[in-house]
Amino acid sequence: MYNVPYYNPQASIDRINTQIAELEKMKQQIPAQPIQPTNLTQNFQLAPNSTTMRYANSIDEVQKDLVIGDTPFFSKDLSVMWIKDIKGNIKSYELNEIVQKDEKDLQIEYLQAQVDELKGMIKNEKSNDECASSTIENDESSDVSISEPSTKE
Repeated sequence: MYNVPYYNPQASIDRINTQIAELEKMKQQIPAQPIQPTNLTQNFQLAPNSTTMRYANSIDEVQKDLVIGDTPFFSKDLSVMWIKDIKGNIKSYELNEIVQKDEKDLQIEYLQAQVDELKGMIKNEKSNDECASSTIENDESSDVSISEPSTKE
């Protein structure tokens, strides 16, 4: 009717049985090999905080800016910091740099303080000497009277 060539299903069944046998062999070999765990590298990227540092030129800019949480604002030269909260309250802070000093710097400061202290002692001695000499020169004894020689004799 349709001229379909004769199909032999036995050849396909034999081929499928051969493949099943090969897969069974492979399945038996897999547990014989130790399973190596794979190295996992986990990278976590945290979401940024809602409060980030901002820069402002004046407190007026801080007042105008809308914030979600406590947010620090810094002046361009980092000398002033403002912290604004959700309610709009602003706290101002003056920032000073703290310079870390090593042992040599501390020794230099100590010696300079000693030199300044000695200079102060020398100035005090000089002023005490000047006061003492001026009082000796200016004081005249009031007990001794200067009299002129008498002309009667």
